[in-house]
Amino acid sequence: STAVHTLTEALTETRMHVEAAIDFPEEEIDFLADEALHARLARTLELCAEITATARQGALLREGMTVVIAGRPNAGKSSLLNRLAGYDAAIVTDIPGTTRDVLRERINIDGMPVHVADTAGLRDEADIVEAEGIRRAHQEMTRADRILYVIDATRRPDDATIHAETASLPASVPITWIYNKIDLTGADARIEDSQPPRIHLSAATGAGMDLLTSHLKQCMGYHGAEAGMISARRRHLDALARAKAHIEEAERQLRERRAGELMAEELRQAQQCLAEITGEFTPDDLLGRIFSTFCIGK
Repeated sequence: STAVHTLTEALTETRMHVEAAIDFPEEEIDFLADEALHARLARTLELCAEITATARQGALLREGMTVVIAGRPNAGKSSLLNRLAGYDAAIVTDIPGTTRDVLRERINIDGMPVHVADTAGLRDEADIVEAEGIRRAHQEMTRADRILYVIDATRRPDDATIHAETASLPASVPITWIYNKIDLTGADARIEDSQPPRIHLSAATGAGMDLLTSHLKQCMGYHGAEAGMISARRRHLDALARAKAHIEEAERQLRERRAGELMAEELRQAQQCLAEITGEFTPDDLLGRIFSTFCIGK
């Protein structure tokens, strides 16, 4: 991708200045004390974050989004899975704890793949088998792109109650609150543009399901996906995340210790991560850039 090559070029420029200051101290090139280097690193981090966001969007559209349906027992999680799948993929009963293991389905929304997982109901008191199902549910959620937390609307819980119920869920995974069973409360199907987003629907009748599918499309980046989209794979996202972590550590080394050699090593590892996407960049390439840019030895 052109965007990743732009990031690589920005990183190369930064490495070039740092390595020159370390390898040729007699030239009095003290780039480590230069405010421009701080600004360059900050801009490189911004660029990395921007590219990661568009790459993640591209990966979701290309490989599909993983959605985990979670919630308390009898909230209607399996009914929601069945409604999304278009057939009875899960057993639905009034007995709490019917779902003991993770049930996975692959669905398509306007041609875009979505991997949906129905999980065991979350509650404190459970037998050994159900407790294992709950453990697996939490494990599944850590790998998700989004959690659909299903709430029994007939319980009429307040926000504080739901926040308490969801406190143990992975904070890094975006969540949508699904108020299910509006057919029993008389409420209208609607979506609330809040944090987190809230969708009021009925898995039993299908009311409001169009709002959910539109919401999932939006989460996948369906709107405005053409311009600047990076056709990424999940391994590319992993490489970008590791590169960003190394750049952040390099920035910390510069800010707190002005440790040039440690900083240079972090930047080298960051570039190695990007090379998994763009191709190899050798030490000779960097040395050539240093000599062609600075008047070393002259």
